[in-house]
Amino acid sequence: MTHGEDVRAAATAAIAAERARVQRRTLTVVVISQVLGGAGLAAGVTVGALLVQDVLGSTSLAGVAAALLTLGSALTAFLVGRVTQRLGRRIGLGLGFTAGGIGAIGVVVAATTALVPLLFLSLFVYGAGTATNLQARYAGTDLATPARRGSAISVAMVSTTLGAVAGPNLVEPLGAFATGLGLPALAGPFLLAAVAYLAAGTAFLVLLRPDPFLLARRLDAELAQLDAQQTAAEQVGSKQASPTTAARPRPGVGAYVGAAVMVVTQIAMVAVMTMTPVHMRAHHHGLGEVGLVIGIHIAAMYLPSLVTGVLVDRVGRTPMAIAAGVTLLLAGVTGALAPADSLGLLILALALLGLGWNFGLIAGTALVVDHTVPANRARTQGTLDVLIALAGAGAGVMSGVVMAGVGYGALSIAGGVLALLLIPVLLWARRVTPRTRAS
Repeated sequence: MTHGEDVRAAATAAIAAERARVQRRTLTVVVISQVLGGAGLAAGVTVGALLVQDVLGSTSLAGVAAALLTLGSALTAFLVGRVTQRLGRRIGLGLGFTAGGIGAIGVVVAATTALVPLLFLSLFVYGAGTATNLQARYAGTDLATPARRGSAISVAMVSTTLGAVAGPNLVEPLGAFATGLGLPALAGPFLLAAVAYLAAGTAFLVLLRPDPFLLARRLDAELAQLDAQQTAAEQVGSKQASPTTAARPRPGVGAYVGAAVMVVTQIAMVAVMTMTPVHMRAHHHGLGEVGLVIGIHIAAMYLPSLVTGVLVDRVGRTPMAIAAGVTLLLAGVTGALAPADSLGLLILALALLGLGWNFGLIAGTALVVDHTVPANRARTQGTLDVLIALAGAGAGVMSGVVMAGVGYGALSIAGGVLALLLIPVLLWARRVTPRTRAS
């Protein structure tokens, strides 16, 4: 081994050690913030549609809540991606969660005063927390090795479970607390959301040092410089050596395939999840039962992540994305066939719905990270999450219209059938995309 190779090996080892050390700290901060963020997002998922229904007095417009949340999420995903590309994860995620907390406060005020414009604006701003909660999963991948990216995503997502599952099951006590303060019962969960989102934002702003995205970009640049120096040394005296141009890198095809997976699973999940509380209340289920069903649904969205991440790394991104489509179809069939008074079957349908979404999100996220580099990663992630959020917004609006027109069963089946579209897209992409160990 030459002296130059010795120097490069030592530098590479030092970079790997720094990556591992900061990655451990990063995952700790992500875990803290995701526990808090999970509690924040649960409010809108559980009672957002019910709150809009009460204020507007219309079931067909109940899906507006999900639409506003996801539109706000779309704008935030774009902004967080751009801010992160320039200033890092710490600033982007910290500001995103802070905005979500401010929106939650606005929802409480709007619910108390019955001001519809303020309610709509506040739900839009509150959606920033949802986008930031999802964007935080990328923070765990910035310094992860390719073989551990699925597992890193899963750590971020499973951490959301504690807060996200506790939130829906606190609907009744939070409602009683709000009533005791002279507020509407449905404003209670948003009080929790305000505190949780603001605390999550503070955790990122204060604790996420050094910034994993900025560090990954610097370390990759150092490795590239070492490679360039070694290449230049090998080409000394060669007249054929030519300068390289610094072209702006573009995401690979696999990044867009990953986005397609996440968009389709988001549409199928949001459409059915949004209308389930409305469907249950129309058939005389209480808020406690609604909270139980949504709590189990959210648990299925996040709790299996540790296993899913390992499967995505070992079995492959594409097989797990196909599993997402099949699982979402099973969820749709179960929801369509479940009698309205059968709490057990509704729980099963929503658990399968959450599990299918979990498979799709982790597999799709891993595909996006695999086919981007630090020079374009945060910007691309933000842009793709905009598509995911807009898809969810459309699903939220149309879910109320579809349910009002043809019923909850038809809505459930439609979501499952849509998810099957993933399979031909994935099989096509696997043929045209260069094969990797994780694909």
